[in-house]
Amino acid sequence: MPAAIMECADFSLFQDALRNMRKTDDLIVNTINTVVPTDSFHTDVVSACKGLHDSLEDGNMKREKYIKNCISITADRVKRLKEQKDSNLEDVELRKQLRAEQTMLRMLQVELSVEDLIRQRTSKVFNEKCRRFFKPL
Repeated sequence: MPAAIMECADFSLFQDALRNMRKTDDLIVNTINTVVPTDSFHTDVVSACKGLHDSLEDGNMKREKYIKNCISITADRVKRLKEQKDSNLEDVELRKQLRAEQTMLRMLQVELSVEDLIRQRTSKVFNEKCRRFFKPL
């Protein structure tokens, strides 16, 4: 995961990576209509719904892990910078870095909330189309 660690330091790259990871969720209506167009058209709806569910869950898990990893890395940087600032109160550049890292940490934490909203929306669409055929555990 070295590339992901590098992306944590640049919020634009982080967002691009998340955007790519969220494609299935963003296109859930189209995806589910392709997987389960109609009852009569698709012969193995149970398998199709299970496969889509597994794919969505895998994506959710990977994105959450990615976001939490970046939060952890950024929180560690904030902690280190606070310690440095406390021992060097006059360093203006250090204060700027600390504020930037604190802002980054807040933005990453917001992404966790966004992830929750995306998961709820995707789950709602999935359940509307697949609940008769597949019930996740």
